Amino acid sequence: MTQDTLPHDIANLQSRVSAAVREHWKAFLAEGILLAILGLAAMIVPPLASLAVTIFLGWLFLISGIGGLIVTFWARQMPGFWWSLISAVLAIAAGIILLARPIQGVLTLTIVVGAYFLAEGVATIMYALEHRRELSGRWSWLLVGGLMDILIAFLVISGLPGSAEWAIGLLVGINLLFGGATLIGMALAARNA
Repeated sequence: MTQDTLPHDIANLQSRVSAAVREHWKAFLAEGILLAILGLAAMIVPPLASLAVTIFLGWLFLISGIGGLIVTFWARQMPGFWWSLISAVLAIAAGIILLARPIQGVLTLTIVVGAYFLAEGVATIMYALEHRRELSGRWSWLLVGGLMDILIAFLVISGLPGSAEWAIGLLVGINLLFGGATLIGMALAARNA
């Protein structure tokens, strides 16, 4: 593939994706509506959504750990056997703990989410300050975004253990709502195209 064909290939791919979205706009619309409804439900009852996310993650860890254990023993001659074994056992243990004690799991996940928002906020602020000359008018938006991340982290962490009830459920709900709204907008635009 030469550089001359790359723009043509990208344009061809964009055209095919656009045609697929146009052809299946009703499926995207249905998925968007479902995600928006689930997002609103999670925002209305965040403790239930937080618990559901914790149980879901518990099953993901458990299943991936069992799968990793099977693959590790199947390919035990490969280098890194012991590291793969440890990783699989840790995933299984995390899954069992989250499933056996989901309420405590919600608290732990909330602490991790709070720490993530704090680290993300600091990193975004540092990025904005370091690139303020190159990003001229946009660096201030990055700075505000970083400050908002730190504010969210402060609200989540300072509210512990009470914030564990609502934080994960609310954040997942917001994510689902915006994801659903995006799919609805995309489907409606494709329908009218």
